[in-house]
Parts: sequence; C-alpha cells; structure tokens
Amino acid sequence: MGRTIAIANQKGGVGKTTTAVNLAAALAQLSHSVLLIDVDPQANATSGVGIDRISVRKTTYHALLLQQPLATIKTASNFGFDIVPSDRNLAGAEVELIEVADRDVVLRNAIAPVKDSYEFILLDCPPSLNLLTLNALAAADSLLVPVQCEYYALEGVSELFNTLARLRRAVNPRLKIEGLLLTMYDERTNLAPAVAADLRSFYSGLVFKTTIPRNVRLAEAPSYGKPIAYYDAKSRGAEAYFQLAEYVLATMTRFAKFRLISFSPADNSRARHSTRLSLRSWRSRFGPLA
Repeated sequence: MGRTIAIANQKGGVGKTTTAVNLAAALAQLSHSVLLIDVDPQANATSGVGIDRISVRKTTYHALLLQQPLATIKTASNFGFDIVPSDRNLAGAEVELIEVADRDVVLRNAIAPVKDSYEFILLDCPPSLNLLTLNALAAADSLLVPVQCEYYALEGVSELFNTLARLRRAVNPRLKIEGLLLTMYDERTNLAPAVAADLRSFYSGLVFKTTIPRNVRLAEAPSYGKPIAYYDAKSRGAEAYFQLAEYVLATMTRFAKFRLISFSPADNSRARHSTRLSLRSWRSRFGPLA
C-alpha cells in the first residue's frame, strides 16, 4: 500500500509547492512510483511541472465534488511521476463541500482506489487551514511541514500542531509527523541559524537534518515548468531535495512506529517563549538580525 504524505503549513511562501514538486521528482528518479495531487486552487504544482492550467480539462475539483475517479483525472508528467492537476475552480470547493456528507474524508475516499498503485502519494496543500487542507490531512499517513527560517516560523508550526492534535482525535488517529523541513535557509544571516537551533531544540527529532538553501536556480525552475533536478541537477537545491528523498525512503521501514508525537498548547507556548528568548540573546551578541 502506498504512503500518503501531506505537505502543509498554513503560512504562505514557505516552500510547500517547491517541496512537493521536487520531492516527487527526486523519488521518481530513485525509481519509485509517485502520484502528486495538487490540492491548492493556485495550481502552482500543476504549472510547476509544465502543465498549462488553462488547458486542463479535469482536476482535483472533479474528484472532490463530482466523484470522478482519480484514475481518469491523473496525467503523466514529463518527469517520471503522475499528477492530478488543479485550477481556480477548486477555490469554490470549500463552500460546496460544506453540504457534502463526510466532507472531511472526501479526498481520502477518492485516493483509496489508487493507493495501491503508487509507492508515494504527495498532497500539495493550500496556505491555510481550510477544508481542503483538512481533507488532505485526513487522507494522509504523515505530515511534512516546510518551515521558513524566520521569526514567525514557530508561531505557524504551533498552530498547525494544535490542529493536528484535534484532527487525530476526530478524523485521522493514524496521522504521523514526517518532519519539519527548514527551507530558504541562508547561513550568511544570523537569523536563520538562530531559528533553526530553536526548532531543533524544542522539536527534537522532528526536524530533518537536510535543509533547503535559498537558491536562485531553485527559484527559477518553476518558471520553466521543471523540477530543479531537470533544470539544474548540479545546483545546491537539487542536491538538497535528493537528500530529502533519500531520508524519506530511509524512514519507510520504521515508519509504523515513527514520530507519533503530539504537542499541547502549553508546549507550543513554551516553544514560542523559547524562540523569543533565543532571538533576544542573538541580538545582545550580534546586534540586529540580518
């Protein structure tokens, strides 16, 4: 049975779609079957693999609202994996899903018939904790959280973990945490190492050793409709996502007992307080953070 990974963070601009597209490509290059499902109405994952959003005839919307099989919607990308595309019509799905029975598990039910056909199913979520994201979390086996190395990062992570705890109780008790992925990491600044150190300190064992660097080639790749591995395979960004793919594969054998961790609101409050103290310490030593 395939492993479904939701890539989510309600904060925008942290690298969710970049991670979804490039992790899918890296896993495919390592000879694994992958299905990428674009659950974001912005459809950046769709355009990021060179698919014209305007020309798409069937999308995730058709699976969620019209109960059409994913097998008839998915299309093969040019990069070794399949994708279920999205378009702006998905923006209305949240309103339309309100009156649907079992609206939290519609995506899970849509994925079930194809789950055995893929080793990995990646869900690219929108930048909010809306009904689309909740559907993705209800359908997922694990959650991968891209976190930008900035001051407010921990605030967003704590809110997401609070939602995760409630979702486990109500809809998906098997949901595990794949890990926190530090993105747009710039070792030349004081801020990035400070935030990274705090995240690693509090969320011990949850933060991937691999960090995704702030990289020009990585930022350019989507405009060419290519994953970074096909745009510039020798770039730092390509190497980082290949390392991430290898780490995800390495956790498969122990996944059943790995990272079933929850955090209370008090824990998250202490984490935010810890971050503020750490940043004050950095300011006292180095002055304003770059």
